[in-house]
Amino acid sequence: MTDATAHTPPLLAAHGLSFARNEQAVFGPLDFAVESGEALLVQGDNGAGKTTLLRVLAGLLRADAGEIEIEGRRARSRERSHAIAYLGHLPALKADLGAVENLEFLCGLHGRRPRQTIAGALGIVGLSGYEDALARQLSAGQKKRLSLARLWLSPAPLWLLDEPYANLDLDGIHLVNRMISAHLQDGGAALVTTHGAYAAPPVRTRELVLGGGDA
Repeated sequence: MTDATAHTPPLLAAHGLSFARNEQAVFGPLDFAVESGEALLVQGDNGAGKTTLLRVLAGLLRADAGEIEIEGRRARSRERSHAIAYLGHLPALKADLGAVENLEFLCGLHGRRPRQTIAGALGIVGLSGYEDALARQLSAGQKKRLSLARLWLSPAPLWLLDEPYANLDLDGIHLVNRMISAHLQDGGAALVTTHGAYAAPPVRTRELVLGGGDA
């Protein structure tokens, strides 16, 4: 390991991160870091605070204490918008737009990964032939696949994935694992919430186990 590599800050780091709701602790204090090329599995029972943690990291909720850093810099809105792609429980799609229209709109907001196309992303997630299908006409699994296409097109290096296997069949689960593996090999990183039934590919994977609280 060279000196430059040894002193490269992690893609994401949390120091003393805590969150409470109605004066009841949900999680924390937490200290963890995620390096480029690494997946962190955030595990815990329902109510352990997994979803809340990802929302805090994404900037959707404000932590009660602690700091979040992205590549060694304080994670302000600008840093988060460039570095983070968030896949939550809701598909974040416009119901009356078609699949291609949704992806064009989202790429217009967030940018697009170099050398990737919307048609290619739809093919990767198994939605070729659904280009003009309205989002409201898609099944829950197809909506999840369309959200995964949006994730694949994002140039953000850090993926925050909240239960990404939900509403997917076995082929869809394998798809998520292949996408995560490819993203890590390309130098990205991922935080993945899971109950433990499925896991991301074993590519520099670590675990963060939460307990108690209210998600």
